[in-house]
Amino acid sequence: MALVFELDPKVDPALRDGVLALWAEVSNAGGAVGFVPPVTPDDIRPDLVKHLAAMAEGRGRLLVGYDEEGAVAATAFLTLNTHRLMRHWLWLYTVMVHPGHQGKGYGRDLMDAAARSAREIEGIEAIRLTCRGGTGVDRFYASCGYKEVGRVPDAIRVAPGDDRDDIVMLLPLNPS
Repeated sequence: MALVFELDPKVDPALRDGVLALWAEVSNAGGAVGFVPPVTPDDIRPDLVKHLAAMAEGRGRLLVGYDEEGAVAATAFLTLNTHRLMRHWLWLYTVMVHPGHQGKGYGRDLMDAAARSAREIEGIEAIRLTCRGGTGVDRFYASCGYKEVGRVPDAIRVAPGDDRDDIVMLLPLNPS
């Protein structure tokens, strides 16, 4: 069964807690979403608050994928640029699919939903994201149409002696 996606859902305690739980599950399963295990939802809460503040200010959008039980199963944050010379593209942050749903095609569904959502935002011509090297996720994003446009060697320190490249990828959005 496919996920049901919603852009800009009403943020209530259930959604907030669902996103926090998803973020912790993904992080603790080794997902490269800004943390290294072990983490709790309380560890993640300050980062979510920053995203929610950006949303309240009109600088960010939340895309949520719900599973057949209505639980938060996937998310991505679409963050608009505030710099006047870069308003024609946006950032895609914190792309997550619940570990229990891996292998069902939900990651590709999430990336397709993110591209559709970005196309609906007036003036947006491309999506940019970064990913942690050494995870293989760059190959996944490439299979979704993203091209590597930059790489900063050893920019991400996961642990002492475990530095990873910061890979920048871009998806041009064709007019729909």
